[in-house]
Order: sequence, then structure tokens, then C-alpha cells
Amino acid sequence: MKHLLLLLLLCGATAASAQNPDRNAERSLLAQTVFPTDSLANDPELLARLRNMPNIEVGRGITFRPRNNLFEMTLRFRMQNMVGLSFDRDFSLTQTEARVKRLRLRFDGYIYSPKLVYSIQLGFAAYDAEVLPNGNMNIVRDAIVYYVPNARWNIGFGQTKIKANRARINSSSALQFVDRSIVNSQFNLDRDFGIFGEYNMREGEGFNLSAKGSVTLGEGRNWGSTANGGMIYMGRLELYPLGRFSAKGDLLEGDFDHEEQVRILLAGAYAYNHKATRLQGPRGAVMPDGATRDLGSYFVDFILKYRGFAFYTDFMGRTCDEPLFDEDTNAFVYKGSGVNIQTSYLFDNKWEVALRNSTLLPDAEVRPLAGYRSWNQTTLGVTRYIIGHSLKVQADLSYNHRSESLAPNYNRWELRFQVELGL
Repeated sequence: MKHLLLLLLLCGATAASAQNPDRNAERSLLAQTVFPTDSLANDPELLARLRNMPNIEVGRGITFRPRNNLFEMTLRFRMQNMVGLSFDRDFSLTQTEARVKRLRLRFDGYIYSPKLVYSIQLGFAAYDAEVLPNGNMNIVRDAIVYYVPNARWNIGFGQTKIKANRARINSSSALQFVDRSIVNSQFNLDRDFGIFGEYNMREGEGFNLSAKGSVTLGEGRNWGSTANGGMIYMGRLELYPLGRFSAKGDLLEGDFDHEEQVRILLAGAYAYNHKATRLQGPRGAVMPDGATRDLGSYFVDFILKYRGFAFYTDFMGRTCDEPLFDEDTNAFVYKGSGVNIQTSYLFDNKWEVALRNSTLLPDAEVRPLAGYRSWNQTTLGVTRYIIGHSLKVQADLSYNHRSESLAPNYNRWELRFQVELGL
């Protein structure tokens, strides 16, 4: 009798399936479809369908979560493919660059509780995987766990960015030019291993502020250990006098969300690197003959956004009492300052035009080794956003001018083209 009943149930299921081929085809197609994030927010019917799928969400990455909700993992990747041409003062081609500039794999989520958050990011392009001066590999960019008891504050332990200046806090995927400025390249603190903390006053309209701080090893990402006892102590204060930006717009270059109200960020930071062993603090070559120096880094940021218009200013620099080395006359700590100004407008058709002017000013003590009195770079950029910053095409043209340059044949013009694709 049991066997007969089972046979009848199987026959009934088969008949029902045959009577609803469209429904089965729809389910099969839905299971194989990838939905861009932009399409989800405007399609309630599609969202309802996705709720009935297995617990794998597709949109900003692919999210995995078991039914017991004990963990969550979102998988993302992105790549930047770039071609660059450099020309001298006579417009003769001096260098051709064609490469995968960045190739990243990222895992974010929580484990055990949504209050225990982790972030892992690996880099596989030559820039990321370059062997460090101490011989260590350099694939790991981020590996950090955060305790997030509420939206106001969090504390993290591991390796990630030192959140000292706006340009460095921004992801390289959220830029409106092919890459960051020459000022940021010289003075930013990049990543390090240590303890990181953040406090946010509140959400919503009106005056707001954030405070960030960290204590890190001092030698930069993937260094491993140090024998000199030095550390980097960093503090940053961010003021939002007119309220927060929409959709974390202070972390994305350009006014992609077309702020309906004027939004402003004014921020400052200072980092003290005690007994630094590398010429740029947590970056650069190792100082000669085991020498160490105490370095100070300062940063001031200003952002204004309103209805597609964006304006940025970054001022930063480095201090050092003894920037030169008797043992090696070619090694030096770049002591000086720099200023970066950029502005942009994003049109309704997702085309953006941006202009940036960057100036480096080495102190008189190190000018002979820097090779110039000042270095000014002006860059005009054009970006076509297809799916936000996740899929975009960019091109920019830069002109370089170095006053009192010791090498008069430096490249004057740089033309770059890049495709950014990320999930």
C-alpha cells in the first residue's frame, strides 16, 4: 500500500510539472540570472522573486548565508585594465604602459554575530604582489576583524588602511581619474597592521562628526616584525557641518548621487611615526645601515558637493629632523608638502568631466635629491559611468612641469585609458 501511494505522488508531481512548463522555465532562468544592483532597487517584483531563491544574493557581490545565520560572506572582485603613453617636451613617445593595473579579490561579512565583522582583500597584479624590501610577499592587502556593537563606533584588529587622508580612504575603484594624485603618492600612509577605532556621532541631518584613530606597527603591510620598537600613532577628525553625504558620498569621488542639499566635509589628521625604518614611513626603501627617523605626517581635507558638482582640496606633508644620511648620499626622507585641488561635474547621462591640479614642494634641504624646486601636474579627466563605479570607462591627460629640474628631459605629457569592472 505504501509503495502504491508513493507511486501516485510521483505521477502527480510529474503531471503538475508538465502542466506548468512556463513556471519551471521561469524558475530555471531566474536561478541562472545575474541582476545588477541598479536594477534591483527599481523593480519590486524582481525583489520578491529573489526572496524565494536559495540564500545566495546577487548584486553588490555574491552573498552566502546559511539558514541558521551564523555567518555571512560576500564575494567580490574587480579589475582595472590600463594603457598609458608618455611623451617628452617634443611630443616624442618615451614610454608605453599596458597592463592589468589592479586585480583584487575581496571577502566581507560576519561570523557568529553581525557585530563581529571581517574584511579580506587580496591583490594579484604586479603592483600588489611586488616583493617587499625585507623579502616578504605582498599579496594580502586587508585582513581585519571588527567588533561593531552599534552604528556609532567600532574597533578593529588586523591589517587595513591607515585612515589619515581622504584620497587614501577612498577605494581606488571610486576615483574619477585613472589614479590618485602625485601628492597622495608621495605622502599617503597606505596600510599597516595594528588596532583601529572609529566613532560616529550620529546619523541624519544637521551637524555631525567622526573620529578615527589607530596604533600600528609602523613598517607597512605584510612587514611582519620589527626590532626597533617604533609605531605609528594616527588620529583624524571629520566634521560635517551640514549633515552627512548621501550614500557615503564622502568616500566616492564626484557627486554621483546629485546631492539635493549642499554637503561639506572638513577634516584633519596627524600621524607620528616613531623610529621609522623606511624612507616613506610605512612605505618605500629601507633606510641605510639600519638607521631610523621620527616622521610626522599631516593632512587637511575639504569636500563640497551639490547637484552633480564636486570640489576637493587636499593639503598634506611630512616632517623629519634629519632627512639626509651620511652613509648614503642618494637616500633621503622626502620632507615637504603638497596640495591637490580638483573639481568635477557629472551630467545626467552619466558622463563626467573633471580637472585636477597637484603640486609637490620639497623643502630646501632635500631639493637637490628630489631633483626639482616644485612639481606641478594638471590633469583633465573624462569618465563614462555605466553601472556606477562598478563598471566605467575612463581617460585622462596630464601635463607635468618641474621648476629648476635637474633632469630636463622628464616626461611632459601622459595620456591614459582605463576600464574598471567590478562585482
